[in-house]
Amino acid sequence: MTAGDDGADGLDAAADAWLVAKAKSGSPDAYEVLVRRHRDRIYRIALRMVGNTHDAEDISQDVVLQLWTALTGFAGDSMFTTWMYRIVVNRCLNMINRRQRHEPLDDLNVLTAPGADTQVMAEGRARAALAAVTALPAELRAPIVLVDVEQLSYQEVAAILNVPESTVRGRLYRARRQLVDTLREWA
Repeated sequence: MTAGDDGADGLDAAADAWLVAKAKSGSPDAYEVLVRRHRDRIYRIALRMVGNTHDAEDISQDVVLQLWTALTGFAGDSMFTTWMYRIVVNRCLNMINRRQRHEPLDDLNVLTAPGADTQVMAEGRARAALAAVTALPAELRAPIVLVDVEQLSYQEVAAILNVPESTVRGRLYRARRQLVDTLREWA
């Protein structure tokens, strides 16, 4: 969902702004509510970026701690979620760059249809898709996760990655082409 799609997003942004102001003034309760509102999103992005549940959990915990300490520096020039996404993506990119190779995701929560053959095929497709995404270079992986999975706009992704929209579009094009080539056998 992108900002401005409907009134709920405006209310969410207003609620975040209010919670941020309260947390910046020292309210741990407001910060706790803010984290609860976004923890699933933080984990989901981390998981799709790094492809490993343990690393995603570590990143999520690190981000929650970093948000608390960095909140005083949040000027409010952008939406809280844009700022938060930037922190999550940067943490993921740092981990990806430190790591020599990617590790496949061990546990997928795949919705399956009845029947063992259908379940095996669905799990195989999901594993192949996740492996293909996690095999992408980091600069191509971030736009795919943020645009195609998280449904953010090009403008939001450009702000999060601190690059022009044209760069986001170019990286998405290259990433999608690479994914099509990689996943051709599953088509």
